[in-house]
Amino acid sequence: MIKTYTLVEATKKIERYCAYQERCHKEVYAKLKEMRMIPQAIDQLMGHLIQENYLNEERFAQSFARGKFSIKKWGKKRIVNELKQRGISVYNITSALKEIDEEAYLATFNTLAEKRAAALEGLTGQRARKKLADYLLYRGWESQLIYDKVKELLG
Repeated sequence: MIKTYTLVEATKKIERYCAYQERCHKEVYAKLKEMRMIPQAIDQLMGHLIQENYLNEERFAQSFARGKFSIKKWGKKRIVNELKQRGISVYNITSALKEIDEEAYLATFNTLAEKRAAALEGLTGQRARKKLADYLLYRGWESQLIYDKVKELLG
């Protein structure tokens, strides 16, 4: 049997969902659809969440950028792409990127590149350079930073 929710039950459940961790509008909308809520109820609940500050896109974007940078060591390009996929506005993306300290950003990049280069010891020349560049590109670091670092580390 499929569980159905009254508006009060759905409100409590979705408030808990948003309080647990920062969410973007797209995630919350998908969760409400999954709960089989009708469009009018979804609109009403989304409005309630925004009004009660359970849902704040700028706060989500800032938290997302800080977390992905400090924990997963993602570069700005990857963070921007992931935020765009979640339907975050350009204004909020710009605001989120300001959360990343430039010195810490470059220090993290250098550490990550050096660690990865050391792990590629068995490889030489072009193959090692390609592997290092691909790894850093996948992580979302800027290509100019990458190519300068590859040249510095692997010649």
